[in-house]
Amino acid sequence: MKVAAIADIHDNLVNLEKCLDSCRQEKIENLICCGDITNSETLGYMSDNFPGKIMLVKGNMELYGEQELTSYGNIYYGERVGYFEIDDKIAGACHEPFLIDKVMERKDCHIVFYGHTHQPWEETRNGVKVVNPGTLGGVFYRPTFAVWDTETD
Repeated sequence: MKVAAIADIHDNLVNLEKCLDSCRQEKIENLICCGDITNSETLGYMSDNFPGKIMLVKGNMELYGEQELTSYGNIYYGERVGYFEIDDKIAGACHEPFLIDKVMERKDCHIVFYGHTHQPWEETRNGVKVVNPGTLGGVFYRPTFAVWDTETD
């Protein structure tokens, strides 16, 4: 199964639309969002235009109210640190890099996604792949997102 990972949208609906179009073309059914969606309009757009499961953690720039999340049937909220089971693997997620160690406290975590720095990055820590998909909003760096194939890693 393919999973898209995004972060730091910062209300850039044009880039979000391009990403979601790509997800449809690639038949991606799960989306991990590492925060900084920013406002309610962007949150609603993402939910309305991605038919699969959206796994979301809170960023430091969110303007929407957390109570709004309950009105979206396809959003699963992990608060500041989230764990999501996909294909019998645990994906951990957070926004700020200082929370990565907290995510990795769960020993069965297969992969960890994070955001905040806007810089695409991949490394291995203690045998766990740690990935920053970059900024979908295109702030400071070119807009990017990541795709994780759970079968091939």
